[in-house]
Amino acid sequence: MTQIKHIKVPADTKASTTCDECPIRYRAVCARCEADELSRLEEIKFYRSFEPGQPIVWGGDRMDFVASVVSGVATLTQTLEDGRTQMVGLLLPSDFLGRPGRDRAAYDAVAISRVVLCCFRRKPFDDMMTAMPHLSQRLLEMTLDELDAAREWMLLLGRKTAREKIASFIAIVARREASLQESKPGGQMTIELPLTREAMADYLGLTLETVSRQISALKREGVIELQGKRGVLLPDFERLVGESGDDSDGGWIA
Repeated sequence: MTQIKHIKVPADTKASTTCDECPIRYRAVCARCEADELSRLEEIKFYRSFEPGQPIVWGGDRMDFVASVVSGVATLTQTLEDGRTQMVGLLLPSDFLGRPGRDRAAYDAVAISRVVLCCFRRKPFDDMMTAMPHLSQRLLEMTLDELDAAREWMLLLGRKTAREKIASFIAIVARREASLQESKPGGQMTIELPLTREAMADYLGLTLETVSRQISALKREGVIELQGKRGVLLPDFERLVGESGDDSDGGWIA
């Protein structure tokens, strides 16, 4: 059985945490950096924490920093002119917030659990992008992965059934949490969903009733088991993937 252990960070986010000790070190934007490059990043980094419901940045606001998510989950949403909002993505541990060369936030980012960010001032980071090829290479890889994710998400929203959407979302979370533990998803797994059912409905383009009905159906048929408010036991990850309409290597978050 694969038991996903959630990332722990010091309660005091101002405490000194070296890059070598960072729980997202091998997946973050600095993953390919050499020791001397990490030392330079150490000199300009700082931590910020956000409580559930607290905005990290509003779309259109000036951003004086870029950041990696160390722990927690945030939503990315866009507000239309008539006031309607649409969730367009999630920020999970190791994801990157902000874009070099762009000083305005494209979306609203709001913490939905306690979020810890490892931040870098924009100007020094932009300068390092030019001087440190490993940094720019890794950010390019992450950007291309994000593009692939957006294309897969278009398929999910446009072509999959409600049952497949729910199964796909759970599989995505399982793959990401396994990857943060440097393991591959498979067999029996226990995970924790990052979203409430209401938020899942918004994210997947479904109603709350549909989400609850499909989760109950998956539970009744033994595809998943529920543990508390957010815990989910997957008796057989491959069976879940089969319900998602993907193959065992599919999924856009690895």
